Formats: sequence, C-alpha cells, structure tokens
Amino acid sequence: MKKVVILLLKGANLSSIENPRQGFEEANQYLIAKGRPPLFQVQLAAAAPKVQLNNGLYEVQAQRLVSEISHADLILVPALQDPVAQYVQENRGIIPWLVEQYKAGAEIASLCMGAFLLAGTGLLNNKRCVTHWKASNDFAKLFPEVHLVADRILTDEGGVYTSSGGFSASNLVLYLIEKYAGREVSVYCSKYFQIDIQRSSQSPFIIFSGMRDHGDDAIREVQDYIEQNFEERIPVDVLCERFAMGRRTFERRFKKATTNTVVEYIQKVKIEAAKKLLEQGRKTIQEAMYHVGYNDVKAFRDVFKRITGMTPVDYKVRYEKILV
Repeated sequence: MKKVVILLLKGANLSSIENPRQGFEEANQYLIAKGRPPLFQVQLAAAAPKVQLNNGLYEVQAQRLVSEISHADLILVPALQDPVAQYVQENRGIIPWLVEQYKAGAEIASLCMGAFLLAGTGLLNNKRCVTHWKASNDFAKLFPEVHLVADRILTDEGGVYTSSGGFSASNLVLYLIEKYAGREVSVYCSKYFQIDIQRSSQSPFIIFSGMRDHGDDAIREVQDYIEQNFEERIPVDVLCERFAMGRRTFERRFKKATTNTVVEYIQKVKIEAAKKLLEQGRKTIQEAMYHVGYNDVKAFRDVFKRITGMTPVDYKVRYEKILV
C-alpha cells in the first residue's frame, strides 16, 4: 500500500483536498473491480484536529495529526487561497515536518498555489516549478532560486511535483496515479472524472499581466508606453532612445524588473490584445494581426502559438464569442 497524506492546511481550498482524495479512492475501486488489491491508503492529516477551509466556510475533521505520522509515500500540499502570504505564514509550522518526510523518502506534490508553501521548504530550489498563472509574477519575485515554468501543467523533479492552477491540478493527480498504479488505471480515472489526460500546457488560459511591483519607476514608464502603443511597431532601439538609456543597461533593468526580455514583453502585450479581439468575434485573424502591429502572417502565427500553445485559428474557434 502507498500511504498518501493529503494535508489539511489553514486557508486551503476544499476542492484541492477532496478531488485528489476521490481520485486515489476511485483508482482503488478500479483495482478491486479487476480482482487486484487496492494500492492507496489515503489519509487527511493536519497539525490540529479540525481545520477551517475556504476562508472559514468549511471546517474539516482530520483523520490523523501530522505528529502521529512517521512515514508517508506521498504528501499532497493543497491550494491556498488569498491572502496566500498570510496562509503560508500561518502554516509554516508544518514545514519542518515536510522536510523531514522528504529526507526520509516521501515524495511531495503541491497543487496550484500550494507551491508557495512548498517553495518555503527550500525543496524547490534549483528545480522546475509551476503554479497558477495569475500568481506567477508574485511567485517569481518571492522565490528567484526556483525555476518557474509558467506555461506547464505540471512538473516532476527529484520526487517533488507541482501543478498549475484551478482544475488543472487534477492532471497532476492523474499523473501520480499513473506513476504508482499504471497507465490503465490512470486512463480509467480520466474517463470517470472526465479529465483531458493529454493536456500539458496552461498557456491557452494565461492572461498576460506584466509584473509592476518592482520599484523601477523608469521601467514602469516603458511598460505603460508599450501597453498604450501595442498597435505600433516598437523597436528596442527606439525605446532606448525615447527613455534615454543605453541598450545593455535598458535590457538588463527591464529583465530584472519584469522577468521578461523587452522583446518578450512586447510580444506578450501584442498577443494578449490579439486574443481579446479574437474572443470578441468582430475581427478576422488577419484584421487582428494588423491591429496589433504585425504584417507577416507567419511571424504572427509563430509568436501566437509559442505564447498561447495554440494557432490563431484554433484559439478563435475555441474562444470566439458567437454574435447574433
């Protein structure tokens, strides 16, 4: 039996606790139906007997106290709600236990913004990590030693797993079921819970918003200029001249402040504007392309697909508002 511990944390989201629990239990039911023994022993554990979730909306009884657990094979850190920094602080007492369990051989997985607590253990240092795209800027600022890959659905490095936000956390649960119980069980669970098992990127769901809480007023002015003039062609040299900075200094300061190169930032602003135009359903792909300052169809398509993970045509089909 694989001992799976799902943590009950203050400020956690109930769905990121209950959904994994149901996933592992359904995997057990499938194995039993096939004449095989159940594989997962799932327990809800906490530092206290009862924990409030969803900002106090629910109170859940722990099955075990973490102090009573000497060994776990897999530990799940659930998603934390806002204010994340406050809840990370309130749950810091569990960090030594997580580190001790990892050193003793346990694997640890964070769901969505549970990555903030997991990163606080230091176990993500120099590893790839993902969290909800909306929190990526804050995460990158707080944990520069962690390699954030903002577009991925999940990461797996050295027995430490992370998942992107919302219901995409279910993809990590399927991944873990497959790792422990095999592809057949994982495919069954994906069909039972109606989850797309093939998704590997959260790029189509990302709404780009440039990091602004960085203290560099001059770079904020550049960001304002780019966002207000996305319809135009914006060469980096023109920006350097306009804001009186040498190119090397400008590019270094911009990357440090925003975590994007200047070119990446311009492209993301333009593509975000194009996405909105396609969603509204009032412009063709070519019209949207011209509106955001692109003249080369191939260049626009390549950049669009690299940023969103989809072609402009596929994006328009999926998200276009139907006009009547």
